[in-house]
Amino acid sequence: MRTEIATLGEFGLIRHLTEGIELKNESSRYGIGDDAAVLSYPEGREVLMTTDLLLEGVHFDLTYVPLKHLGYKSAVVNFSDIYAMNGTPRQITVSLGVSKRFSVEDMEALYAGIRLACEEYGVDIVGGDTTSSLTGLTISITCIGDVEKGKAVYRKGAKETDLICVSGDLGAAYMGLQLLEREKIALRDSGEDVQPDFAGREYLLERQLKPEARRDIIDKLREADILPTAMMDISDGLSSELLHICTQSQVGCRIYEEHIPLDYQTAVMAEELNLNVTTCALNGGEDYELLFTVPIAEHEKVAEMEGVKLIGHITKQELGCALITRDGQEFELKAQGWNPLREEEKA
Repeated sequence: MRTEIATLGEFGLIRHLTEGIELKNESSRYGIGDDAAVLSYPEGREVLMTTDLLLEGVHFDLTYVPLKHLGYKSAVVNFSDIYAMNGTPRQITVSLGVSKRFSVEDMEALYAGIRLACEEYGVDIVGGDTTSSLTGLTISITCIGDVEKGKAVYRKGAKETDLICVSGDLGAAYMGLQLLEREKIALRDSGEDVQPDFAGREYLLERQLKPEARRDIIDKLREADILPTAMMDISDGLSSELLHICTQSQVGCRIYEEHIPLDYQTAVMAEELNLNVTTCALNGGEDYELLFTVPIAEHEKVAEMEGVKLIGHITKQELGCALITRDGQEFELKAQGWNPLREEEKA
């Protein structure tokens, strides 16, 4: 069954998609249904805000991305930005640009993913907008969160001798994307309606299609009474994010290839595609893991922390930013991660 969006109209569609939403956070005073949401944050908390714009054909390909997964991921990547500031996400607004090829049922699937993410992370949907689009699907999500006053963590706070840490493992999301792109081309070229075989590659697909924000790592850091000196989430690749931290903190760094965390499936897939797995881990992006620095005095605590890996240390700025390979060679780190504006910059 296909229901044209025009049969509901803009406000009818919003009502339909947001029906039954209950507000969970005390700071959400009033949500969808008026000209603006009403939020109220207690004294002693600072408000955080982030926004992401996702365009069909630039940030996602609906050939292989299910709409429910896309909704979930669209919300989670915003939550990740709030966690990367050491905060807690509380509310989101969702704005959609929708072309005529999408039905009400398509939007239900997209919103089901957004609502699932919000339930999972305790976030309220408090507003948004929909409009028609001539170029496919556009998703814009703004996320609002809070953090205890004085506890926000920025990119600019890394100090010489600080330890560099990452959560989880790196490169798997990029490998998942390569796998999906390869199968898309193979199916198109074969002209046959056959299902791709992803057996044994489930983790890679999950990392690309349904990433998770690392709330658990933020909780562990708080429990251990560790306040990172600098932090970012890894959306554009480890190299790119580390260079952001070093540039804004006016420091250098050394990271060690042998300590970069990799999943077995990532290594196998890289070998199959004849790619260097370290390069994929450094530049792949979309891992949404946390990259953070801590004072060297916290070494023992972070070394024992499950899900966290020490990969290097901060140095003087004049020493630059470098990767030390397994055989002891030193290579300058470069930001080679994903950049949607790169082609325009060349033009």
